[in-house]
Amino acid sequence: MKAGPADPSRAVEDYLKAVYKLQQAGDPVSTTALAEELDRSAASVTNMVKSLATQGLLRHTPYRGVLLTAAGRAAALRIIRRHRVIELYLIERLGFSWEDVHAEAERLEHAASEALIDCMAQALGEPSIDPHGSPIPTRDGELEHTEWIPLAELKRGRGVVREVSDQSPRTLRELAALGLFPGTRIRCLGERADGVARLEVDDRSFDVEPVLARAVFVERES
Repeated sequence: MKAGPADPSRAVEDYLKAVYKLQQAGDPVSTTALAEELDRSAASVTNMVKSLATQGLLRHTPYRGVLLTAAGRAAALRIIRRHRVIELYLIERLGFSWEDVHAEAERLEHAASEALIDCMAQALGEPSIDPHGSPIPTRDGELEHTEWIPLAELKRGRGVVREVSDQSPRTLRELAALGLFPGTRIRCLGERADGVARLEVDDRSFDVEPVLARAVFVERES
């Protein structure tokens, strides 16, 4: 049985961040998708969605889904800024590895004040991207728009790794072992019928399984 969250403020932040992630294509987010993302029951998600809509953070259309309001989007970006600044600080100042910081930042993002995050960002030189290549929202809530494509869509040709998914420590360890960090230049030599991509980095050639290819986002080079 899935238990509901014990801390309402943390729950609100988790919901807003999840909706932001799921609505990137611009479409309403279904309560089913939100329940899967947060690992919550459909009933608890429906109740929270109604509460957030009452607070003016979500716009809820029955049977269609939810979208963030302007206030909800601003709140979600503040949470995302906290998370990404903390990740970078943990790596740059405390020596954490890039596969471990996501879970740690998930815990710390709910307790850190905006003042603390701003001090961390200042100490880091006001960074624009986190350790995994994701853009860091500014203090004013602005977020750089990126149009990177999944590695699986590159098919053949040259590109630069710009961002990697930080959800799975195992995936990050495997990407690190292959040298697929943000900023790495790659050449895709082709893709097999089973989705395995053949890459060339510097003078090395190696295969990338589909599950890894889906976690890497690249800028295509002409």
